[in-house]
Order: sequence, then C-alpha cells, then structure tokens
Amino acid sequence: MKLNCAEFEILLCDAVDGQLRGEAREAFEAHRTSCAACAEYAADVLGATAFLERVATVEPPKELVTKILYDAPRGPQSLAKGGAGGLRSLLSRWLGPVLAPKLAMGMAMTVLSLSMLANVFKVPVRPLSAVDLDPVKIWVSVDDQAHRAWNRAVKYYENLRLVFEIQSRLQEWTEQEEMERQNQLRNEAEKLSVPSSEAKPLQ
Repeated sequence: MKLNCAEFEILLCDAVDGQLRGEAREAFEAHRTSCAACAEYAADVLGATAFLERVATVEPPKELVTKILYDAPRGPQSLAKGGAGGLRSLLSRWLGPVLAPKLAMGMAMTVLSLSMLANVFKVPVRPLSAVDLDPVKIWVSVDDQAHRAWNRAVKYYENLRLVFEIQSRLQEWTEQEEMERQNQLRNEAEKLSVPSSEAKPLQ
C-alpha cells in the first residue's frame, strides 16, 4: 500500500489519536520517511499535540457556568408552553432581521438623506392621507411617470440624432468649401505661372 500526500494528511489525524494499525501504519511511516514535506508537517502537528497535552487544564469560574446556564435559550419547549417568554421569543424571531443594527442604521440614513434633499430643494412635505394610498391612484401615477420617462428618452434620442445629422452636414459643407478653396488657389497659381514658351516675343 502506497500513499500520496493527500492520503497521508487524512491518516495523520488517526496517527495523532493513536488509531493507526497494521498495513495503514506501515504505509504511513513509509511515506513519512520518503517525503520530507510530509515528515515536517507531521512533526509540526505531533509537536503541537504534545504541547497541548502538557498544558494544564483550566477550570472555568463557577459564575461563568451559572451565567451561561441562566442566559442559554430554553429551547422549543417554552414556545409550546406559551406565556411571555414564548411570545417574546416568537417576536424576536420575526422582528430580528428587521431590527438588525445594519438594517436599522441603513433605514435611518436613508430617511435622513431624503429629508435633507427635501429641505435643500424645498420640496413641500405633507402627511399621507388615505387617498394617497389608493392603489388605483398609485398605479396611475406610476404609469404616468413611466410614460413621461419614455417620452423623454425618445425625445432625447431624436434630438441627439438631429444634432448628429446637423454636425455631419456641417462637416461635409466645410470639407467641400475647403476643397473648392484649394482648387481655386491651385487654378490661380497655374494662371500666374505662365510657361516661357507661351510668353509673347518682344517687338
């Protein structure tokens, strides 16, 4: 039986507990002598285990044990019995995620930010009424805002396309004018440079 490093690490737990017997122990010792990395790893683990065995056992204080037993949850029996303890445990289980510190602080910061923005932009604040919570009114408001946002996006796209077309047309006109100006300058230069063969003879 031949072990690899992964199998050696698995058998190392049994070796620490003294549970290796027979062929497994022989294969463990053979791999330990042939692999330097695994031998060093085994020496570290066995050394740490031996050190922990030499450490004195610490007795916990009696007050700590009493406090743990007093504060430990009483389990599902209290819910079955009902009473104040069961109701309190049930409410804490339901409201625990909502009253978590991170979520509560996040909600508080959100409300504070919204109130500061409303104060800066002078948004009129009024208390909610039953009419504001009407589902039909809420749906109409959301639908109206969605249509307005869609119309704004369409108008923005159309304006952007119009601006792009105008810029492209202006660029074409500018290039065309530049080409015409260069052709005109070239023609004038050709007229000024008359060849000597075409010059009129002096009388």
